[in-house]
Amino acid sequence: MDRAQKEAVIGELGQIFTDSGVVVVSHYTGLTVAEMTDYRLRMSEAGGNVRVAKNRLAKIALKDTPCEGIGDLLAGMTVFAYSEDPVAAAKATQAFAKDNDKLVILGGSMGSDILDPAGVKAVAAMPSREEVLASIAACLTAPASDIAAAAGAPGSNIAGILSTIEERAGA
Repeated sequence: MDRAQKEAVIGELGQIFTDSGVVVVSHYTGLTVAEMTDYRLRMSEAGGNVRVAKNRLAKIALKDTPCEGIGDLLAGMTVFAYSEDPVAAAKATQAFAKDNDKLVILGGSMGSDILDPAGVKAVAAMPSREEVLASIAACLTAPASDIAAAAGAPGSNIAGILSTIEERAGA
């Protein structure tokens, strides 16, 4: 690898470390090509990516980034899993590590917060961005759906509801 290629890799890694919502660092010693391909596929389906790079180049790229503290984790055969969604890469990595004991989670970072393996597990247990948005949408539409259900109910139910409201207002 010549100097220009190394500079390109450092630039790409720097962009990953700066823009990602979460970066998970793992050892992948003993994973076969098929297992690594499966890991990459699972990560892609979750909305993340997997990147293997030389530790020396990754340490250079980590300088002056929010997740600079994960440089201490870079020893041996390490792989980076990252995603813009602060939960996706952690969930996919945790799920893969549960199925395959050859992938050992070392830690990671969520912005400037450095995570140990338990921290990565805690992040993986959090709901994803899509799940949070769905629950917010459900909370926002619940009153409207209640009104629509009441409006579609038979007249006796509406009369009962109106009398209950009248009693509460009088009290």
